[in-house]
Amino acid sequence: MVREPRQDRSRATRRRLLEAAIECLAELGWSGSTVAVVAERAGVSRGAAQHHFPTREDLVTSAVEFVSQERLALLRSHARNLPRGPGRTQAVVDMVEHMYTGTVFRAAIHLWVAASSDERLRERVVGLEAHVGRETHRVALELLGVDESVPGVREAVQATLDMARGLGLANLLTDDSRRRARVLRQWAAMLDAAVVDARC
Repeated sequence: MVREPRQDRSRATRRRLLEAAIECLAELGWSGSTVAVVAERAGVSRGAAQHHFPTREDLVTSAVEFVSQERLALLRSHARNLPRGPGRTQAVVDMVEHMYTGTVFRAAIHLWVAASSDERLRERVVGLEAHVGRETHRVALELLGVDESVPGVREAVQATLDMARGLGLANLLTDDSRRRARVLRQWAAMLDAAVVDARC
């Protein structure tokens, strides 16, 4: 029997913990996502979990950052499949919208709520969200193929991200997909007009 190298096992354990933390946070919220619960979901001992992540704050903030970065990398990898011409903006808006209606966003919301009343956690979450926000903005610019030094472009792209986040929040309690689709179609047309002169 060939044994997996220790470093590879450690990486695999860490990844399982991060993915389990996102699932638990999205399903159970902050109060239900203890290290013990996440470790059980990941199929590892609590001691192994605390070896990688000494506190619950370490675990869940690392999980949100890890999965967010993976999703941004995936968006970048899909860039070559985006249509050229008029349909590109709609495709990018749809991709951004998917970021804010999935499990990672739901997990992040629970983290934000917990951070609103926990000063130590808030410090970590504010820094994390600033980093993820900058990266998301950068990826959106890349996918749209626009130059943000052109007046109004930075604000138009940021408005797209802010609107998608708001629509994602509205979707948490009820299925808002039909109304959201209409809003996004209209927004994509407006965004296209706003950035037409900024295409690289």
